[in-house]
Amino acid sequence: MPQKKNNPLPEYVQKKVKIEDAVGLALAHDITEIRPGEFKGPSFRKGHKIERKDLCRLMRLGKRHLYILKLDKWQVHEDKAVLELAVALAGPGVTFGRQPREGKITLKAAYSGLFKVNVDPLINFNLIPEVMCASIHNNTPVTKGQTLAGTRAIPLVIHRNILDKAVDIARIHYPVFSVKVLSHAKARLIITGNEVYDGLIEDKFEDIVTKKLEAYGASLVETVILPDDESMIADKVKVFLNEGADLIITTGGMSVDPDDVTRLGIKKVGVDRIYYSAAVLPGAMFQLAYKGDVPIVGIPACALYHETTIFDLILPRLLAGEKPDNKDLARFAHGGLCLDCPTCHFPACSFGKTG
Repeated sequence: MPQKKNNPLPEYVQKKVKIEDAVGLALAHDITEIRPGEFKGPSFRKGHKIERKDLCRLMRLGKRHLYILKLDKWQVHEDKAVLELAVALAGPGVTFGRQPREGKITLKAAYSGLFKVNVDPLINFNLIPEVMCASIHNNTPVTKGQTLAGTRAIPLVIHRNILDKAVDIARIHYPVFSVKVLSHAKARLIITGNEVYDGLIEDKFEDIVTKKLEAYGASLVETVILPDDESMIADKVKVFLNEGADLIITTGGMSVDPDDVTRLGIKKVGVDRIYYSAAVLPGAMFQLAYKGDVPIVGIPACALYHETTIFDLILPRLLAGEKPDNKDLARFAHGGLCLDCPTCHFPACSFGKTG
């Protein structure tokens, strides 16, 4: 006895029409024009009703026939499909236009902040046939209007059950893409080192920290210089905590030299959590601690000599309200090596992007 097929999905109906017979018919898909070095894009949009004056141009584009589609309930045109994909993928802070181009939609930042990617669901999304989505890296600081990702339905027509699988992955793991708002934190800075405290050398850290904070809308409201005395450092951290600091930053004193006691002073405060060392170069001797909701950052001396360090990777995440831990610091291992390029292009580079 012959076996029944399990509800095979019908193929979409294609009717091949000569262009001279297409006058008055509406295009079912965009027709792309390519002029090398000048232009690539739709010459005729989906839905365009063919006029007699269009025939010469269509022939110049190499078209001798057009296709008319008749879809059933199981089939979705690429433009409608990609709208469903974009809606499912876009979370808070992610926006997109409602007019797809050739089955593709670009997702952009609705405001400046920290771009977040739910990576594993994005990979699973791309394992579904006939759909795709590519994005910039997770934890990238972005500005309003910046391109974040692009998604598309690959064939002209996609089966409804395949589209639903992709949409379900994005919805179950919502949000796949989002942008976190950065707080306008008020930071306080403790610069440590006997040589700076005694006036033997001029401090360079304050300007560096100020510029990095202001780049994200935060500000430095107070700076003190202290000697390598762990009790004095601990006392000043306590004062800053009592004054309601959003973020406390310390510089120097992070190595294993006997005179480098900044990290010991922070530990003496009685912090809730403390992590020392990160899988990042430059920035291996980095320290991160928390007292309640207040992060206490220990920046090693390498930040004086390198334009981009571990501090640049951690700062936007702290301003986004996140609390990175030792696993986060370890995840930087893959991609945590700065190449010290002659011209720094961070964050438009690989440094720290897998962290």
